Amino acid sequence: MNTAAPLSKHEIAALVAADIEAGSFVNLGIGQPTLVADHLTPEQDVTLHTENGMLGMGPAAHGDEVDPDLINAGKIPVTELPGAAYFHHADSFGMMRGGHLDVCVLGAFRVSAAGDLANWSTGAPDAIPAVGGAMDLAIGAKQTWVMMSLFAKDGTAKLVETLAYPVTGLGCVTRVYTESAVFLLGPDGVSVRSTHGITLEELRARVPVPLATIEA
Repeated sequence: MNTAAPLSKHEIAALVAADIEAGSFVNLGIGQPTLVADHLTPEQDVTLHTENGMLGMGPAAHGDEVDPDLINAGKIPVTELPGAAYFHHADSFGMMRGGHLDVCVLGAFRVSAAGDLANWSTGAPDAIPAVGGAMDLAIGAKQTWVMMSLFAKDGTAKLVETLAYPVTGLGCVTRVYTESAVFLLGPDGVSVRSTHGITLEELRARVPVPLATIEA
């Protein structure tokens, strides 16, 4: 559904959460993707996996819920759901690399039209590399979705024809959720599922890749 205003981070997270199929095993990357946990419903029966060794993570913890020993990979205090399990970091990476996750939702610096992902370094001389488990998630999960702002501070689009930043994973991204539009990526190119606070014509003028349209 198109909207007249850009989406907030929580509105983007709600869209992502609604698109996750019931019964899925999902990893939420550091940054914006962690907000998705707050918008999942019990009826979806989604099991959240964290890189630091937990299955069955719940929404972010607040107030008396905060346990300093119970955090996600981004060091944010979280809650646990009934049946939650804990395990060694190596076992966690085995789940990530072994194709056991249905979806991972990651942040990104850039995504290419071919679904290539750059999210661990800008390549700048003073940049601090921070790949974490992103490479393992990007190629190990059955679906890799990105949640990011569409435009950089200089106004250029982060959805590009080809990557200039160091690559995290090739051809892995199938969806990109942003404040201005939701994009679906596939063998036939990039399609716009919905627009938010921007017209399709304006979007095509600012995003340097061919954009097809599909019905919401």
